[in-house]
Amino acid sequence: MIEVERLTKRFGKTVAVRDLSFVVRPGTVTGFLGPNGAGKSTTLRAILGLVRPDAGGARVLGRRYRDLDRPLERVGAVLETFDAHPGRSGRNHLRVLARAAGLPRSRVDEVLDLVELTGAAGRRAKGYSLGMRQRLGLAAVLLGDPEVLVLDEPANGLDPQGIRWLRDLLRSLAAEGRTVLVSSHVLAEVAQTVDHVVIIHRGTLIRQAAIADVQALAAGATLVRSPDAGRLAELLAGVDIDVVGDGRLSVAAPPERVGELAAANGIVLHELRAERATLEEVFLELTGPDGEGEEGT
Repeated sequence: MIEVERLTKRFGKTVAVRDLSFVVRPGTVTGFLGPNGAGKSTTLRAILGLVRPDAGGARVLGRRYRDLDRPLERVGAVLETFDAHPGRSGRNHLRVLARAAGLPRSRVDEVLDLVELTGAAGRRAKGYSLGMRQRLGLAAVLLGDPEVLVLDEPANGLDPQGIRWLRDLLRSLAAEGRTVLVSSHVLAEVAQTVDHVVIIHRGTLIRQAAIADVQALAAGATLVRSPDAGRLAELLAGVDIDVVGDGRLSVAAPPERVGELAAANGIVLHELRAERATLEEVFLELTGPDGEGEEGT
């Protein structure tokens, strides 16, 4: 697992992360969310031993990253930077990494196939699109068959088909018992991919919970459709109701109450469902209207 415990990091007078604690468990895909400047990048770098905390710290598989034996085979990480030599082919880039890590050469072709980059593996990296670069970065992450994955904006540059492929890949890796931590701004995609979320704002933890529980924090109204919508609205006197057309009402009451009231009065319902809040709506509610800023850390 990944454990962040009371992590604090300052850059001059700026506190990037303040007393931050959370846990990412095996067998799950966890989304790491926060507005620009929230401290996500600093936290990821602290997990990977790239910045030294002023207080607290982070452990991966029970140890600091720098204390891990053969870290490429324990943790796979990719941040936003792409470091392949532009004159090397994608395959040769991976061969260099595999040789440096003492991994078998055969693993290169395996990960190229896994990220669906085999057809372009012989091309020079300078000719790769952003999406292809992302796939090559993921291939490098997977070379050591790591137990833990730390990915920063892995969907950046992928087309819709590529995003769906990435979603299936991350879920399959988690299903194998791996720990997957994903930082992303694409909230609609995060909502379809992750099991849990960690939301931070101004360097502090706002919420850590299952994705369903977070969305329930800002549960919407009940949508009901009935050929007798007018009478149902009368029976719901005192409850906020919006008429949305075609016999549909948006009711500020739980669906159980609406359904029981309709049944007790012989009103036929053609539709009854809770309108769930989107992850974006919950995110904005939790981080507040002033959550935007420059990603300086």
